[in-house]
Amino acid sequence: MKELRYIKAINEALHEEMARDETVFVIGEDVGAPGGAFGGTRGLLQAFGEKRVRDTPISESAIVGLALGAAMKGLRPVVEVMFADFLPVCMDQIVNQIAKTRFMFGGQFTAPLVIRAPGGAGLNAGPQHSQSLEAWFAHVPGLKVVMPATPADAKGLLKSAIRDDDPVLFLEHKALYASSGTVPEGEYLVPIGKADVRRSGKDVTIVTASRMVQQTMDAAETLAANGTDAEVIDLRSLTPLDRDAIFKSVEKTSRLVIAHEAVKSFGIGAEISAMVSEEMIDVLDAPIARVGAPFSPVPFSQEADYLPNAADVVRAVEKVMMY
Repeated sequence: MKELRYIKAINEALHEEMARDETVFVIGEDVGAPGGAFGGTRGLLQAFGEKRVRDTPISESAIVGLALGAAMKGLRPVVEVMFADFLPVCMDQIVNQIAKTRFMFGGQFTAPLVIRAPGGAGLNAGPQHSQSLEAWFAHVPGLKVVMPATPADAKGLLKSAIRDDDPVLFLEHKALYASSGTVPEGEYLVPIGKADVRRSGKDVTIVTASRMVQQTMDAAETLAANGTDAEVIDLRSLTPLDRDAIFKSVEKTSRLVIAHEAVKSFGIGAEISAMVSEEMIDVLDAPIARVGAPFSPVPFSQEADYLPNAADVVRAVEKVMMY
């Protein structure tokens, strides 16, 4: 194992996959000499040249559309969209073209491409640069949506995404870029669609992803000190969703809390809550609780007051433990 920052783990994955497969190329705004807005593509231009590291004009729709055409012709593009908030600019290309390519052509064409996009709040970047929009895309058949929470998962999931024959939306959290963690040496992959049990417990299941994983782990330590043993599940992938991991945990604990940074209304927590209610109502000993941001744009200032945190998770768990 070695210690790596989250953004460096992403950079290593790109270096390794481009060295392994000459059909992989990177495209986006400032991905060349500047090394990307947050350093994710640093050093790729020097290592692989302008043919495989393509700077573009500011036109997300054109960038993503070009990537689809390249993917259909046998290449494996990795697109960097500077902020996840800009994904709506190329929504038609993603939702109506990329996600439906395999279906519209009866499987004769696929779209093996990755769209990397940093999302989430925590850097005081304002309401147009800090959103968590994963629920929009998890709703679209044909897309895979992943949200790694650790450097090891960021690297392993990105390598898996690049090798996948279907389009993958790879959502990185900006506030995690500077975080560090242990990463395996050498070649390894993290499977898409497989959740990870970050902490085993018997009293309550907490399902979460991305930045909220660490907040939830902190909450679990607080709860443990007060006598509540929480199991923490890091989804890692939203679509495909590891339903079995969720069901197995709830079968054991009989209580469920879902925590995500995105606004609570109409989020992935609502989908998971409905799924468990429909299929495991006889198992539950308490109502399902959800933790999320208020239904409001992300503020320019006082983000800490807006974002859900460990204390919010603790309060939600304490509520369900009353039953």
